Amino acid sequence: MTVLVVGDLVTDVLVAHAGALAVGSDTEARITVGGGGQAANTAAWLAHAGADVTLVAAVGDDHAGRERIAELLAAGVRCAVRAHAGATTGSVVVLTSADERTMITDRGAALLLDPADVTAAVKAAPGATHLHLSGYPLLHAGSRPGGLAALTAARERGLTTSVDAASAEPLRQVGAQAFQDLVRGTDLLLCNSDEADVLAGPGPAGEQASRLTTIASNVVVKRGADGAVWTSRDGVLRSVAGVAVPPLDPTGAGDAFAAGLLAAWCSGADPAAALTAGAALGAAAVRMIGARP
Repeated sequence: MTVLVVGDLVTDVLVAHAGALAVGSDTEARITVGGGGQAANTAAWLAHAGADVTLVAAVGDDHAGRERIAELLAAGVRCAVRAHAGATTGSVVVLTSADERTMITDRGAALLLDPADVTAAVKAAPGATHLHLSGYPLLHAGSRPGGLAALTAARERGLTTSVDAASAEPLRQVGAQAFQDLVRGTDLLLCNSDEADVLAGPGPAGEQASRLTTIASNVVVKRGADGAVWTSRDGVLRSVAGVAVPPLDPTGAGDAFAAGLLAAWCSGADPAAALTAGAALGAAAVRMIGARP
């Protein structure tokens, strides 16, 4: 089972704090710097789950970009990552506690995702069976052509496709209808509860997923500690309960969930088993600090 993952590779500056931020003063925290980006995180978790995975992304031709690529190679991820001269690798400051994380983002070279690079990478992976696209490229004008090229090239090659909706606030800015039009025809759409509220309107997760099956053949709504639901166009609703674990950091948990689910589904598992695999990997992610295994 070989998966292509397309999207963002950035540096995470992770600020893990135990209590409320003391605005205008000092707050004790544990600060770490390392690899991040939804697509890169998902690729790393896929490799951890035993998948043969290639990441297609863009970084700057700088020290940070070289470090980010080296980390993924060490984790078993193939990298079709272009280093753009004169550009700076993207960075994200992640303010995180046990229950929530807030991101302050400079996408940097991630906005330079080139459609030609993406198309070439898809054509150069003859054993690939599935393409997973982080929604972030679609949420920004600079990288949107690259994201769309990924879906087009995958469909031309007969690969199955999945898209993760990425982030609620950029979705609001782009608009629900516009994003739906961009991903229409996808085999699998993943979103968390906040993103589902934007794309499908408020309501129970099962109803939201059902509404979105007009866009994608299968829709998964991730509900964090409350588990997840999967609805297909056959109208059948599958659900899985959350795995109860003591949480340390939710950063990357949704990316890990997606990887576990995809590793199972692309290997032939049914939706219920894929949800269970996703929940297990998501639970593993919240028990550690940082977004990667």
